[in-house]
Amino acid sequence: MISALYVAKTGLAAQDTNLTTISNNLANVSTTGFKRDRAEFQDLLYQIRRQPGAQSTQDSELPSGLQLGTGVRIVGTQKTFTQGTLQTTEQPLDMAINGHGFFQVQMPDGTTNYTRDGTFHLNADGQIVTANGFPVQPAITVPADTQTFTVGQDGTVSVTQAGASTVTTIGTIQTAQFVNPGGLQAMGNNLFAETTSSGAPQVGTPGNNGLGTIQQNTLETSNVSTVEEMVNMITTQRAYEMNSKVISTADQMLGFITQNL
Repeated sequence: MISALYVAKTGLAAQDTNLTTISNNLANVSTTGFKRDRAEFQDLLYQIRRQPGAQSTQDSELPSGLQLGTGVRIVGTQKTFTQGTLQTTEQPLDMAINGHGFFQVQMPDGTTNYTRDGTFHLNADGQIVTANGFPVQPAITVPADTQTFTVGQDGTVSVTQAGASTVTTIGTIQTAQFVNPGGLQAMGNNLFAETTSSGAPQVGTPGNNGLGTIQQNTLETSNVSTVEEMVNMITTQRAYEMNSKVISTADQMLGFITQNL
């Protein structure tokens, strides 16, 4: 009964962490480019009281053993990088990647982070930056007298300036992809950082070598399904209640013993 208490305790802790993961998904249901998390469970070590396959006699073996589990734990959270819904906007600086890839963002310390959030702006110098003011890489500066701003599906950025009748190309937005995007480290602010698990970034032109194309005047919404997360939340709640019931039952059994001995 004491063992049952500790096993149920691990179940409560795991379901609590699972609920935290679900709540974070629901909290970011409106976050541009957000990718949902999924908690991954593993059972804990087993106490082997009788070894499966051990000799029961000289000529026979045990067909099964006596193995008592010690509980469960969450070993990780897996990012699901499925495509979110593409939503059309009226902002020419809004961009979305239709397919694989990430926008590259230069951080204040000179390192590069990656994002699916294409909500871009112009700073005082005319440079394309994120909502936090981090410049997009490669750096692109829009002239002050720009009349029209166009981004092609291959990332080519062109403008028409005041008094000019021709279109001028001012740069190209390159995107990056990873062998294992699930290994990226979530940094917050819709940013990811490279890790040894994700592998090195493979930078290229959008639309080539498996990279998705860029859609201007478009944003990628979160890939969180509210209905799915609500169902997961109910399942988690029921699992939590069942583990709580185990603790209550074990406590009643211990109480019965102490009262009658």
